[in-house]
Amino acid sequence: MKGEQQNREIVFAERPSGTPTLDTFSMRDIGMPQPQVGEVLLKSLYISVDPGMRGFMDKGKDDGAGIRFELDKPITSRSVAQVMESRNDDLPKGTIVHGRLAWQEYQTSKPDGLEQVDPSLAPIATSVSILGVTGLAAYFGMINIGQPQKGETVVISGAAGAVGSVAAQIAKMKGCHVVGIAGSQTKIAYLEQELGLDKGVNYKAAGDLEEAIRKACPNGVDVFFDNVGGELFDAVFANINWKARIVICGQIAGYNSPDPQQGPRPQQKLIKKSARMEGFLVFDHRDRFEAAKKQLAEWYNSGDLKYRENLVEGFEKLPTAFIGLFKGENIGKQMVKVADAQ
Repeated sequence: MKGEQQNREIVFAERPSGTPTLDTFSMRDIGMPQPQVGEVLLKSLYISVDPGMRGFMDKGKDDGAGIRFELDKPITSRSVAQVMESRNDDLPKGTIVHGRLAWQEYQTSKPDGLEQVDPSLAPIATSVSILGVTGLAAYFGMINIGQPQKGETVVISGAAGAVGSVAAQIAKMKGCHVVGIAGSQTKIAYLEQELGLDKGVNYKAAGDLEEAIRKACPNGVDVFFDNVGGELFDAVFANINWKARIVICGQIAGYNSPDPQQGPRPQQKLIKKSARMEGFLVFDHRDRFEAAKKQLAEWYNSGDLKYRENLVEGFEKLPTAFIGLFKGENIGKQMVKVADAQ
Protein backbone atom coordinates (compact mmCIF):
# COMPACT_ATOMS: atom_id res chain seq x y z
CA MET A 1 0.00 0.00 0.00
CA LYS A 2 2.78 2.43 0.90
CA GLY A 3 4.38 1.92 -2.48
CA GLU A 4 1.12 3.02 -4.16
CA GLN A 5 0.85 6.24 -2.17
CA GLN A 6 2.28 9.44 -3.54
CA ASN A 7 4.27 11.94 -1.54
CA ARG A 8 5.40 15.45 -2.36
CA GLU A 9 7.47 18.17 -0.75
CA ILE A 10 8.05 21.88 -1.32
CA VAL A 11 11.64 23.08 -0.92
CA PHE A 12 13.34 26.45 -0.65
CA ALA A 13 14.62 26.94 -4.21
CA GLU A 14 16.19 30.41 -4.14
CA ARG A 15 16.56 33.34 -1.78
CA PRO A 16 14.13 36.10 -2.73
CA SER A 17 15.17 39.66 -3.37
CA GLY A 18 12.19 41.58 -2.11
CA THR A 19 8.81 39.84 -2.12
CA PRO A 20 8.97 36.05 -2.62
CA THR A 21 7.73 34.69 -5.94
CA LEU A 22 6.84 31.23 -7.18
CA ASP A 23 10.51 30.83 -8.13
CA THR A 24 11.33 30.93 -4.42
CA PHE A 25 9.80 27.45 -4.13
CA SER A 26 10.07 24.13 -5.90
CA MET A 27 7.77 21.12 -5.56
CA ARG A 28 9.00 17.60 -6.17
CA ASP A 29 7.91 14.00 -5.76
CA ILE A 30 9.61 12.05 -3.00
CA GLY A 31 9.35 8.55 -1.60
CA MET A 32 7.06 7.44 1.19
CA PRO A 33 9.11 7.40 4.42
CA GLN A 34 9.21 4.48 6.83
CA PRO A 35 9.10 5.21 10.57
CA GLN A 36 11.96 3.84 12.63
CA VAL A 37 11.71 2.65 16.22
CA GLY A 38 10.37 5.50 18.35
CA GLU A 39 9.06 7.43 15.33
CA VAL A 40 5.66 8.04 13.76
CA LEU A 41 4.49 8.49 10.18
CA LEU A 42 2.55 11.76 9.87
CA LYS A 43 0.06 12.92 7.26
CA SER A 44 -0.21 16.71 6.96
CA LEU A 45 -3.73 18.06 7.48
CA TYR A 46 -3.38 21.83 7.89
CA ILE A 47 -0.29 23.94 7.23
CA SER A 48 0.04 27.49 8.50
CA VAL A 49 1.70 30.28 6.52
CA ASP A 50 2.81 33.39 8.40
CA PRO A 51 4.48 36.69 7.40
CA GLY A 52 7.35 36.13 9.85
CA MET A 53 8.54 33.20 7.72
CA ARG A 54 9.93 35.76 5.28
CA GLY A 55 12.75 36.50 7.72
CA PHE A 56 13.82 32.85 7.68
CA MET A 57 14.64 33.20 3.97
CA ASP A 58 17.42 35.75 4.39
CA LYS A 59 20.95 34.39 4.47
CA GLY A 60 22.52 34.43 7.90
CA LYS A 61 19.36 35.49 9.70
CA ASP A 62 16.99 33.66 12.00
CA ASP A 63 14.05 34.56 14.22
CA GLY A 64 15.98 34.45 17.47
CA ALA A 65 15.07 30.79 17.92
CA GLY A 66 17.58 29.43 15.41
CA ILE A 67 15.18 29.01 12.46
CA ARG A 68 16.62 29.62 9.01
CA PHE A 69 15.57 28.08 5.69
CA GLU A 70 18.34 26.32 3.77
CA LEU A 71 18.39 26.06 0.00
CA ASP A 72 17.09 22.80 -1.48
CA LYS A 73 15.66 21.81 1.91
CA PRO A 74 11.93 21.65 2.74
CA ILE A 75 10.21 24.78 4.01
CA THR A 76 8.87 24.35 7.55
CA SER A 77 5.97 25.95 9.37
CA ARG A 78 3.42 25.26 12.08
CA SER A 79 1.26 22.35 11.00
CA VAL A 80 -1.45 19.95 12.13
CA ALA A 81 -0.92 16.30 11.23
CA GLN A 82 -2.29 12.85 11.96
CA VAL A 83 -0.33 9.75 12.98
CA MET A 84 -0.83 7.17 10.23
CA GLU A 85 1.64 4.60 11.52
CA SER A 86 3.29 4.49 14.91
CA ARG A 87 6.35 2.90 16.41
CA ASN A 88 5.96 4.99 19.55
CA ASP A 89 3.62 4.00 22.36
CA ASP A 90 2.97 7.63 23.36
CA LEU A 91 1.55 8.56 19.94
CA PRO A 92 -0.74 5.77 18.72
CA LYS A 93 -2.16 5.60 15.21
CA GLY A 94 -4.89 8.21 14.66
CA THR A 95 -3.48 10.76 17.11
CA ILE A 96 -3.72 14.39 15.96
CA VAL A 97 -0.58 16.44 16.65
CA HIS A 98 0.83 19.85 15.89
CA GLY A 99 4.34 21.25 15.66
CA ARG A 100 6.85 22.78 13.27
CA LEU A 101 6.88 20.32 10.36
CA ALA A 102 8.24 20.17 6.84
CA TRP A 103 6.13 21.07 3.84
CA GLN A 104 5.62 17.43 2.95
CA GLU A 105 2.41 15.48 2.55
CA TYR A 106 3.87 12.61 4.57
CA GLN A 107 6.90 12.61 6.86
CA THR A 108 8.34 10.71 9.77
CA SER A 109 9.03 12.36 13.09
CA LYS A 110 10.23 11.66 16.58
CA PRO A 111 7.87 12.82 19.33
CA ASP A 112 10.17 15.71 20.28
CA GLY A 113 8.50 18.96 19.30
CA LEU A 114 5.08 17.38 18.73
CA GLU A 115 2.09 18.21 20.90
CA GLN A 116 -1.13 16.22 20.95
CA VAL A 117 -4.27 18.06 19.91
CA ASP A 118 -7.48 17.63 21.87
CA PRO A 119 -10.27 17.74 19.23
CA SER A 120 -12.86 18.28 21.98
CA LEU A 121 -11.30 21.61 22.97
CA ALA A 122 -11.81 23.35 19.62
CA PRO A 123 -11.51 22.53 15.89
CA ILE A 124 -8.11 20.95 15.26
CA ALA A 125 -6.95 23.75 12.94
CA THR A 126 -7.09 26.20 15.84
CA SER A 127 -4.02 24.50 17.34
CA VAL A 128 -1.87 26.44 14.85
CA SER A 129 -3.98 29.61 14.93
CA ILE A 130 -5.89 31.04 17.91
CA LEU A 131 -4.71 28.24 20.22
CA GLY A 132 -1.26 28.22 18.67
CA VAL A 133 1.50 30.74 18.06
CA THR A 134 -0.92 33.21 16.46
CA GLY A 135 -3.27 33.46 19.42
CA LEU A 136 -0.44 33.25 21.92
CA ALA A 137 1.38 36.18 20.29
CA ALA A 138 -1.78 38.28 20.51
CA TYR A 139 -2.39 37.19 24.10
CA PHE A 140 1.05 37.82 25.55
CA GLY A 141 1.68 40.94 23.50
CA MET A 142 -1.57 42.55 24.55
CA ILE A 143 -1.89 41.26 28.13
CA ASN A 144 1.74 41.26 29.29
CA ILE A 145 3.17 44.21 27.36
CA GLY A 146 0.17 46.32 26.34
CA GLN A 147 -1.57 45.93 29.70
CA PRO A 148 -4.81 47.57 28.51
CA GLN A 149 -6.99 49.17 31.16
CA LYS A 150 -10.72 49.84 31.01
CA GLY A 151 -11.47 53.10 29.23
CA GLU A 152 -8.12 53.36 27.46
CA THR A 153 -7.69 53.69 23.70
CA VAL A 154 -5.97 50.80 21.91
CA VAL A 155 -4.86 50.85 18.28
CA ILE A 156 -3.92 47.71 16.33
CA SER A 157 -2.24 47.74 12.91
CA GLY A 158 -2.86 44.76 10.67
CA ALA A 159 -6.05 44.39 12.68
CA ALA A 160 -7.84 42.07 10.25
CA GLY A 161 -4.95 39.60 10.23
CA ALA A 162 -4.47 36.49 12.32
CA VAL A 163 -2.69 38.11 15.27
CA GLY A 164 -4.25 41.56 15.02
CA SER A 165 -7.85 40.34 15.08
CA VAL A 166 -7.25 38.37 18.28
CA ALA A 167 -5.33 41.23 19.93
CA ALA A 168 -8.15 43.64 19.06
CA GLN A 169 -10.81 41.40 20.61
CA ILE A 170 -8.78 40.97 23.80
CA ALA A 171 -8.59 44.74 24.12
CA LYS A 172 -12.38 44.98 23.66
CA MET A 173 -12.90 42.37 26.38
CA LYS A 174 -10.79 44.58 28.65
CA GLY A 175 -13.24 47.45 28.15
CA CYS A 176 -11.11 49.59 25.84
CA HIS A 177 -11.96 51.90 22.94
CA VAL A 178 -10.40 49.88 20.10
CA VAL A 179 -9.36 51.18 16.70
CA GLY A 180 -8.17 48.79 13.99
CA ILE A 181 -6.10 49.71 10.94
CA ALA A 182 -6.54 47.65 7.76
CA GLY A 183 -6.24 48.06 4.00
CA SER A 184 -9.71 47.60 2.49
CA GLN A 185 -13.32 48.48 3.17
CA THR A 186 -14.14 44.77 3.34
CA LYS A 187 -11.67 44.44 6.20
CA ILE A 188 -13.01 47.56 7.91
CA ALA A 189 -16.53 46.11 7.76
CA TYR A 190 -15.22 42.87 9.29
CA LEU A 191 -13.55 44.77 12.13
CA GLU A 192 -16.52 46.99 12.93
CA GLN A 193 -19.47 44.71 12.21
CA GLU A 194 -18.20 41.23 13.07
CA LEU A 195 -15.54 41.88 15.70
CA GLY A 196 -17.23 44.90 17.25
CA LEU A 197 -14.33 47.34 17.14
CA ASP A 198 -15.22 50.95 17.81
CA LYS A 199 -13.60 52.25 14.63
CA GLY A 200 -11.73 50.97 11.61
CA VAL A 201 -9.27 53.07 9.62
CA ASN A 202 -8.55 52.17 6.00
CA TYR A 203 -4.95 53.33 5.60
CA LYS A 204 -5.17 53.12 1.81
CA ALA A 205 -8.07 55.57 1.67
CA ALA A 206 -7.33 57.76 4.70
CA GLY A 207 -5.20 60.39 3.01
CA ASP A 208 -3.45 62.02 5.97
CA LEU A 209 -3.13 58.91 8.13
CA GLU A 210 -1.81 60.76 11.17
CA GLU A 211 -4.91 62.97 11.13
CA ALA A 212 -7.19 59.96 10.53
CA ILE A 213 -5.75 58.31 13.64
CA ARG A 214 -6.23 61.51 15.61
CA LYS A 215 -9.92 61.66 14.63
CA ALA A 216 -10.46 57.98 15.44
CA CYS A 217 -8.69 58.41 18.79
CA PRO A 218 -9.90 61.75 20.19
CA ASN A 219 -8.38 60.91 23.58
CA GLY A 220 -5.03 59.86 22.13
CA VAL A 221 -3.48 56.39 22.01
CA ASP A 222 -2.68 54.52 25.22
CA VAL A 223 -1.72 51.15 23.72
CA PHE A 224 -0.42 50.56 20.20
CA PHE A 225 -0.12 46.93 19.08
CA ASP A 226 1.97 47.10 15.91
CA ASN A 227 2.07 44.31 13.34
CA VAL A 228 3.09 46.46 10.38
CA GLY A 229 5.67 49.16 11.06
CA GLY A 230 6.69 51.69 8.41
CA GLU A 231 4.52 54.74 7.81
CA LEU A 232 1.64 53.23 9.80
CA PHE A 233 3.83 53.15 12.86
CA ASP A 234 4.85 56.78 12.35
CA ALA A 235 1.22 57.92 12.08
CA VAL A 236 0.08 56.16 15.24
CA PHE A 237 3.23 57.03 17.18
CA ALA A 238 2.53 60.72 16.59
CA ASN A 239 -0.68 60.31 18.62
CA ILE A 240 0.56 58.46 21.71
CA ASN A 241 -0.36 59.55 25.21
CA TRP A 242 1.67 59.93 28.38
CA LYS A 243 2.63 56.49 29.71
CA ALA A 244 1.66 54.83 26.41
CA ARG A 245 2.71 51.23 25.79
CA ILE A 246 3.84 50.25 22.29
CA VAL A 247 3.92 46.53 21.48
CA ILE A 248 6.15 45.56 18.54
CA CYS A 249 4.80 42.20 17.34
CA GLY A 250 5.54 42.33 13.60
CA GLN A 251 6.93 44.64 10.93
CA ILE A 252 5.48 43.26 7.70
CA ALA A 253 5.97 46.59 5.91
CA GLY A 254 9.72 46.00 5.98
CA TYR A 255 10.02 42.23 5.60
CA ASN A 256 10.69 42.37 1.86
CA SER A 257 12.88 45.48 1.90
CA PRO A 258 16.60 44.85 1.31
CA ASP A 259 17.52 48.01 3.23
CA PRO A 260 16.49 49.08 6.74
CA GLN A 261 13.55 51.45 6.67
CA GLN A 262 14.14 55.08 7.54
CA GLY A 263 11.71 56.99 9.74
CA PRO A 264 11.34 59.28 12.73
CA ARG A 265 13.64 58.44 15.61
CA PRO A 266 11.33 57.69 18.56
CA GLN A 267 13.65 58.27 21.51
CA GLN A 268 12.82 61.91 22.23
CA LYS A 269 9.06 61.40 22.15
CA LEU A 270 9.34 58.26 24.28
CA ILE A 271 11.09 60.38 26.89
CA LYS A 272 8.60 63.26 26.68
CA LYS A 273 5.64 60.91 26.97
CA SER A 274 7.26 58.59 29.54
CA ALA A 275 6.21 55.89 27.07
CA ARG A 276 7.47 52.34 26.68
CA MET A 277 8.14 50.43 23.46
CA GLU A 278 8.89 46.71 23.64
CA GLY A 279 9.37 43.97 21.08
CA PHE A 280 8.95 40.31 21.87
CA LEU A 281 9.06 36.74 20.61
CA VAL A 282 6.14 34.54 21.58
CA PHE A 283 8.54 31.86 22.80
CA ASP A 284 9.75 34.27 25.48
CA HIS A 285 6.60 33.17 27.29
CA ARG A 286 6.65 29.43 26.61
CA ASP A 287 6.46 28.59 30.33
CA ARG A 288 2.95 30.08 30.38
CA PHE A 289 1.63 28.62 27.13
CA GLU A 290 -0.78 26.11 28.65
CA ALA A 291 -2.53 28.64 30.89
CA ALA A 292 -2.86 31.05 27.96
CA LYS A 293 -4.25 28.32 25.67
CA LYS A 294 -6.85 27.46 28.30
CA GLN A 295 -7.97 31.09 28.53
CA LEU A 296 -8.09 31.50 24.73
CA ALA A 297 -10.12 28.28 24.43
CA GLU A 298 -12.58 29.51 27.07
CA TRP A 299 -13.06 32.80 25.21
CA TYR A 300 -13.48 30.93 21.91
CA ASN A 301 -16.01 28.42 23.22
CA SER A 302 -18.01 31.13 25.01
CA GLY A 303 -18.24 33.16 21.79
CA ASP A 304 -16.26 36.09 23.19
CA LEU A 305 -13.38 35.41 20.78
CA LYS A 306 -14.30 35.15 17.11
CA TYR A 307 -12.04 33.57 14.60
CA ARG A 308 -11.87 33.42 10.82
CA GLU A 309 -9.71 31.23 8.62
CA ASN A 310 -8.65 32.22 5.14
CA LEU A 311 -8.50 28.59 4.08
CA VAL A 312 -6.88 27.51 0.82
CA GLU A 313 -7.22 23.88 -0.23
CA GLY A 314 -4.45 21.86 -1.87
CA PHE A 315 -0.85 21.13 -0.92
CA GLU A 316 0.38 22.68 -4.16
CA LYS A 317 -1.22 26.02 -3.15
CA LEU A 318 1.22 26.61 -0.27
CA PRO A 319 3.54 28.98 -2.20
CA THR A 320 0.70 31.17 -3.51
CA ALA A 321 -0.96 31.24 -0.08
CA PHE A 322 2.30 32.46 1.46
CA ILE A 323 2.92 35.07 -1.24
CA GLY A 324 -0.65 36.31 -0.81
CA LEU A 325 0.16 37.42 2.73
CA PHE A 326 2.22 40.29 1.32
CA LYS A 327 -0.61 41.43 -0.97
CA GLY A 328 -2.96 42.00 1.94
CA GLU A 329 -5.40 39.37 0.67
CA ASN A 330 -6.21 37.55 3.89
CA ILE A 331 -8.74 38.24 6.60
CA GLY A 332 -7.91 36.21 9.69
CA LYS A 333 -5.55 33.25 9.67
CA GLN A 334 -4.03 32.19 6.36
CA MET A 335 -3.91 28.41 6.24
CA VAL A 336 -3.70 25.61 3.68
CA LYS A 337 -5.78 22.47 4.06
CA VAL A 338 -3.90 19.45 2.76
CA ALA A 339 -6.16 16.55 3.77
CA ASP A 340 -8.99 15.48 6.05
CA ALA A 341 -8.35 13.57 9.25
CA GLN A 342 -9.29 9.89 9.10
